[in-house]
Amino acid sequence: MSSKSILIIDDDTTFLSVLSNAFTKRGYQARTAQNIDELNSVLSDAVFDFAVVDLKIDKESGLDCISLLKQQCPDIRILILTGYSSIATAVSAIKLGAYDYACKPMDADEILAILEGEKARKDTIAEDPVSVDRLQWEHIQRVLEANAGNISETARNLGMHRRTLQRKLQKRPVRR
Repeated sequence: MSSKSILIIDDDTTFLSVLSNAFTKRGYQARTAQNIDELNSVLSDAVFDFAVVDLKIDKESGLDCISLLKQQCPDIRILILTGYSSIATAVSAIKLGAYDYACKPMDADEILAILEGEKARKDTIAEDPVSVDRLQWEHIQRVLEANAGNISETARNLGMHRRTLQRKLQKRPVRR
């Protein structure tokens, strides 16, 4: 039985190394790329069964990788991973040809369960889904934390005025 191959595309070298080692220990042939230029280079001499693609690769979009991967490897299953999910990017990823879309953090076993089709895809909506307002609140909190509490930098990252962000932060978090 030949082992399956997997390509990991992410600009985080630690994440690449850890995930690559984890897949190799599980019997997969793992390769990595840190940007689209490296992806083109890797695709010139290899075909892959699976790909794990970060949505944001430095200043590039992981969505741009989907068509390149599909051209070279038509049957590839692509999982888009992101720390900041949105319905719009999930829909775009699936329309472009990604197999699935998931939020970080995920370990190697969870990723493989999705890519191998062992984990049932969630095509049904939960009976009591989280509200958009709650998701927005959580996203603001994550970006604020990533910016060490710096309101001005967080507002810039979110593309909103600093005062608007301050008003949103003064409100209590939405429950659901």
